[in-house]
Amino acid sequence: MAASERHNDDQNAVLGRQSDILQESSDGRAPGAEEWSERESRNQLKHVVGLGEMQDETDVEYRKVRLERVVLVGVWSNVETTIEQAEESLRELAALAHTAGAVVCDGVLQHRLKPDAATYVGRGKAKEIAGIVAQSEADTIIVDGDLAPSQRRALEDATKVKVVDRTAVILDIFAQHATSREGKAQVELAQLEYMLPRLRGWGGSLSRQAGGQAAGVNGGIGSRGPGETQIEMDRRVIRTRIARLKKQIRAMAPARAVKRGSRHRYGLPTVAVVGYTNAGKSSLVNRLTNSGELVGNALFATLDTAVRRAKAADGRLYAYVDTVGFVRRLPTQLVEAFKSTLEEIGEADIILHVVDASTTDPFAQVVAVNDVLAGIDGVSDIPRILAFNKADQVDRGTLERLHNIRPDALIVSAADDSGLDDLRATVEKALPVPSVHVEALLPYTDAAGSLLSRVREYGKVEKEDYRADGVALEADVDSRLAAQVMEQAVG
Repeated sequence: MAASERHNDDQNAVLGRQSDILQESSDGRAPGAEEWSERESRNQLKHVVGLGEMQDETDVEYRKVRLERVVLVGVWSNVETTIEQAEESLRELAALAHTAGAVVCDGVLQHRLKPDAATYVGRGKAKEIAGIVAQSEADTIIVDGDLAPSQRRALEDATKVKVVDRTAVILDIFAQHATSREGKAQVELAQLEYMLPRLRGWGGSLSRQAGGQAAGVNGGIGSRGPGETQIEMDRRVIRTRIARLKKQIRAMAPARAVKRGSRHRYGLPTVAVVGYTNAGKSSLVNRLTNSGELVGNALFATLDTAVRRAKAADGRLYAYVDTVGFVRRLPTQLVEAFKSTLEEIGEADIILHVVDASTTDPFAQVVAVNDVLAGIDGVSDIPRILAFNKADQVDRGTLERLHNIRPDALIVSAADDSGLDDLRATVEKALPVPSVHVEALLPYTDAAGSLLSRVREYGKVEKEDYRADGVALEADVDSRLAAQVMEQAVG
C-alpha cells in the first residue's frame, strides 16, 4: 500500500512539473493568449497562391535557357505586420525573383513572434520546407528578409539547396541592369559590402598556413607562409577592392558636377521623377518629353540617371531627371552606393512622385519612397507633386478612393495619355520663377537676337514689343542672363 501511494505521489509530481513547464514561456513567464495563438499557427505553413501566375517565361532575353526554380519563404508577426501585408511582401519578392530570372514554384509564410535565431523558420519547418523544395525540384530558397550568415548556413544544411535573402536578389537585379561605368561600380561596391561579413570557406581552404620550421615537416618548400587563413586573405582582397571602388566613384563626382553645373549655369529648372520601382516613371517621362528612354515591365529597369528636356507652354525649357526606383526595405548597401545618383534629387527644383495605382497597396509604396527621400540631404524643402500612374489598369471605384484619400494627387496614365495635360500644367505652374526682373530695349542685331532666344528658353517673358528702334523686353531671368541683357540693351 505504501509503495502504491509513493507511486501515485511520484506520478502527481511529474504531472505537476509538466504543467509548470507548459505554463512557462521560453523567458520564464507565463505565455499570453497572443503567444499561444502564435504557437498554434506556427504548426502550419501558409501557402501563398498566385505567385507563379505573374511569370512570362517567353521573355528570356537576358535570362538563362533553363530558368532557376525557387521557393519563397517568409515569416510574419502580428506585432509588426498583418497577414495581408506579409502576402503582398511575398508577391513583391516573387516579382523580384522573376526579374532576376527565376521561376517561382511555391511560396510559404510562417506565423511566429520573431524569426528563429538558428534557422529563421525553426528546425521542424526547415525540414518541411526541404520536402516542398524536393517535390517542386527547386534549386534555391529565397527568404523574404535579411538572413544572418549562420541562419543561411543552417537553412542550407537543412534543405540541401542554395539559400539567398531578399537583399541578395535585389543586388543581383542591379548587377544585371547596370550599364554605365558608374552604375557598375556602384553595384559592385554594394555587392562587396554585402558579401564581406558573409564569406564562407570549405574544407582545406580554411586551414592555417604553417610558419617557420613547422611547415618543413608536412608541407615542405612552398607551404610556409605568414599564418593567414584563406578567408582572411579573401576579406583583405575585398576590403582593398572596396577602397578602390569608393575612390573611383569619388573621382566620377566632378563629371556629375559639370553636368549639373551646365543646367544651373543656364538656369534650367529640373524636375526629379521618383517613385517605387516599376511604377512607370520612365514611361511617364517619355510621354512628357517625347523621348525614347528605356522602358521595361521589370523591377529596376532604370539604374542610371537620365535627363530629358521639355518645353513649357510659354516656351521656357526645363528638364525631367529620371531616377532609380525604390523598394520596401531597400538594402542599406545600395542606398549608400547610389548616393551619388540620389544627389540629383536633392538638386532638383520639383519632385514628381509617381505611384503605381494598380498595385494592391499604393500608399505603402508612398511611405517606402518617403522613407528613402528622408535620408537625402536638402529634399525636405523641395515642393512635391504626387501622381498616381497606370490609371488605365484600375477600376473607377479604386480611382475615386485614391482621389478621396489624396485629393491633391493627379490621376494619370502613360499608356493612354489620360491626365497628362493636367500633370504637365501642374509641373509648369510649380517651376521656380527666375530671381531677376529686367526691362530693356534690345537692338536688331545678331547678338541681341541670340540673347533674346535664350531669354525665351531659360527665362519667363512677360512682355515682348517689337518697335522701330528694337525689341522692348520685360522678363524674369537669372542673374547671369540679366547681366547679358543689360550689356546688350540700348542706352
